Formats: sequence, structure tokens, C-alpha cells
Amino acid sequence: MQTIKVALIQQAFQGSKAMTMQRSAKMIKEAAQNNAQLIVLQELHTTEYFCQSENTDFFDYALSFQEDCEYFSQIAKNNKAVLVTSLFEPRTSGLYHNTAVVFEKNGEIAGKYRKMHIPDDPGFYEKFYFTQGDLGFTPITTSLGKLGILICWDQWYPEAARIMALKGAEILIYPTAIGWFDEDTKEEKERQREAWIAIQRGHSIANAIPVIATNRVGFEEDKSGTLKGIRFWGSSFAFGAQGELLTLGSVTKEEILYFQWNKSQTETIRRIWPFLRDRRIDSYQSLLKCFDD
Repeated sequence: MQTIKVALIQQAFQGSKAMTMQRSAKMIKEAAQNNAQLIVLQELHTTEYFCQSENTDFFDYALSFQEDCEYFSQIAKNNKAVLVTSLFEPRTSGLYHNTAVVFEKNGEIAGKYRKMHIPDDPGFYEKFYFTQGDLGFTPITTSLGKLGILICWDQWYPEAARIMALKGAEILIYPTAIGWFDEDTKEEKERQREAWIAIQRGHSIANAIPVIATNRVGFEEDKSGTLKGIRFWGSSFAFGAQGELLTLGSVTKEEILYFQWNKSQTETIRRIWPFLRDRRIDSYQSLLKCFDD
């Protein structure tokens, strides 16, 4: 199988978990009816982005993890598609992960990835909710190939992308929740969005594999009242193995984005640009230090 149709579901929070999940199911079904074989959802897609504030009540969302897995397992099976989800996973009382769960076409769980880099910034208080992942940077093997699943803040770390590629990932997939604060200037907003796109395009070029990011849209109020809220900038995208733009979403609209994943392209590009061949692994010790001073 050299060409695979991929769908990115760019979605807004619908006001409740139940309505949001129903909306996701509808969009997944539409993507499958349009022959998508791999369907990718955004970060923490069943609820609002609750990490804008520190509120212990939001841990209740993790209590339905098994139920949510069963829900999306059935959806993957019904639509005969490999499905990448992003869920709030409990390990034990007081220990939780931001976890991508990948479902096979038959509904079985192909694997999990637990978010490794956890941010702690105004409006993105994820360290309050999630502990760092403990599964490492390991591709998930599916019937469509090896998927290098990473999550949002992981996007900014070339080390994560590289390790996934070195372990045989054929594509990098980033479920995402990122947006603007309305009080920022128009120029600052665009600088942030362009930086977000540019760093990930670089991952595709450096590793000669496609890169996908699926981001949410819409304004979500900060319920604590500390901030005004986040206006998620959408712009879900896919870049090919040479950094070419394959699809780019709106900054405001819910939509399904499609592209054709050409699996043979990586071999072609790596023959021309053999970056992996010329790595100086004998001289990279500094990467294992926080700062080499």
C-alpha cells in the first residue's frame, strides 16, 4: 500500500462533552465515507481545553477513560479506519496522563503514546493535570504503517521527532490545542502561528517523513476568570516528506482536511538528501545535558 488517504478533523468544542463527541463521530463518518483510511483527531477532543485553569473538578473527565476508549473503538470499527484519538488517562488516584490512543480498523487498540513534554504556562497549566509520559518515543505499528504519535508541546522539540524517525516512524502525527490570547497584537499572533508551522515543517524536512498537526478552532473562555480565554487558531496541516504543503486549514472553521500520504516518497527523498547517513552521533553528547556550560 503506497498511497493512503488521510483525514484531519478540525473541530470546535460544542458546549458539552456529549455534544462534542457526537460531532466528532459525525465528522469521522463523513471522512470515512470519503475513503479516508487514517483519521486524526485533535488534542483532548472530547471536552473543552480545561487546562486554562487549575481546577480539581476537571479530574472527573478522566473517570470515563475506559468508556471513551470503548466509544472510539466502536467508531473505528464501524468506519473501518485507523483512528488517532487524544484522551485523559488515569493511572491511579492523583496520577494522570495526556494520552493518544490509536485504534485499528477492527476497533482494537494498536497502541498508546503518553505526552512527554508537559507545558506550564498562563492558560496552559498542563503540569497540574498530567504527569510526564513513560512510554518513550516509540512508533505505533498499525495496518497502515508505523505512526509516530506526539502531542502538542512535543511539536517544539526536534529531538522527539528525530527519535521517532530513528525508530522507524513513517509519519509524524501531532494532536494539538494551541491558540491566541485576544490581547496580543495582530503581528504577535501571526509570528506565533508562523513559528508553530515552521518548526514542524522543519521536522518533515530533517527526517524526510510527512508531518501532520490537527488543531482545534473556536474561542474557549477561561472559567476561572484569570484570563479572557484562548482563541484556537485551527490551521491544521500536513507537510510531505520534502516539506511541501499538502493541506492547510482555516483559522476559524470546523472542517475535514484530506491529503494523500505517499509512502514511497521517504525512500526517494532520503536517497537524494541522506541526512541520517551523515549524522555525527559520536559528537552529540551535549544533547544529553540541560545546557552545556
